[in-house]
Amino acid sequence: MSKADNFLKDFHWLMDVLQFIDVGLVILDRDFKIQLWNAFMQNHSAMDSADVLGKDIFETFPELPENWFRGKANSVFSLHNSAFTTWEQRPYLFRFRSYRPITSSAEYMFQNSTIIPLKDTTGNVDHICLILYDVTEVAMNRLKIQAANAELHRISRTDGLTGLLNRKTWEIELETEFKRYTRYGQMSSLIMFDIDHFKRINDGHGHPAGDEVIRQTAATAAACIRDVDIAGRYGGEEFAILLTNTPPEGAKVVAERIRQRIEQLEVFYEGQAIKFTVSLGISGLSPNFSETTHWIDAADKGLYEAKRGGRNNSVIFTGE
Repeated sequence: MSKADNFLKDFHWLMDVLQFIDVGLVILDRDFKIQLWNAFMQNHSAMDSADVLGKDIFETFPELPENWFRGKANSVFSLHNSAFTTWEQRPYLFRFRSYRPITSSAEYMFQNSTIIPLKDTTGNVDHICLILYDVTEVAMNRLKIQAANAELHRISRTDGLTGLLNRKTWEIELETEFKRYTRYGQMSSLIMFDIDHFKRINDGHGHPAGDEVIRQTAATAAACIRDVDIAGRYGGEEFAILLTNTPPEGAKVVAERIRQRIEQLEVFYEGQAIKFTVSLGISGLSPNFSETTHWIDAADKGLYEAKRGGRNNSVIFTGE
């Protein structure tokens, strides 16, 4: 067999590999006209090579981010270095449907891509090759792990019954705010409150009914505060709310809002309506507090005064 025959045979094998390799291969010239469109691209785009060869890739695929892609490609043309993109940076270049509808929940194929320079015999780069990798399974597994870790993190921080921060996490937030006050002097306030005569609810309606009362109390309180405020379940039927950048007078307005809405609330459990109230104690930060426990104690004393004053009440503690 002659050298020419061997060359043609090797070239034929090479073309077979390029056509049927399980990655997308697209060759573009400097005008971004498509010069090669392999079987992977045909199968996933549902566009035969005869339909795309010689055509502008941006006109053919308008979802391709033109400014971004031109910037990437021009750097390859100019610097003769490859460029890379991962699915974390950009989920896909071509909006190909995921072809694993049973084993994957992804609507579109996640893609990694590489753009490499193609040099001619004189060392010039007049063409580039875009290589497209289907990484849908890898991406979905990574996203599932991230979602699971995020859920574990959420669970570790929140109270299972109410969805508010648990006591440990809330106390960490309180400590952070206390340090911020020590450094910058920005006033914040603390509300401690609990459900009046909660034991009667448990004894009269049962603990599941008491849990529902706690749950709806937390939801009502959360609806009365800002996104920047920090609410937590302090223990049992007691709750704590940290109001950032808020003086005690402003915290009293919030406390009254919570008190009035809960006073109007009816919790229905097994056909029975449960009415109840809450008492609230308020304390602003003070230079006299050397640690967070002093702040909590002050708000607790306000809560005690609210109880002693007949319950269903909110009191700002102003004593030393």
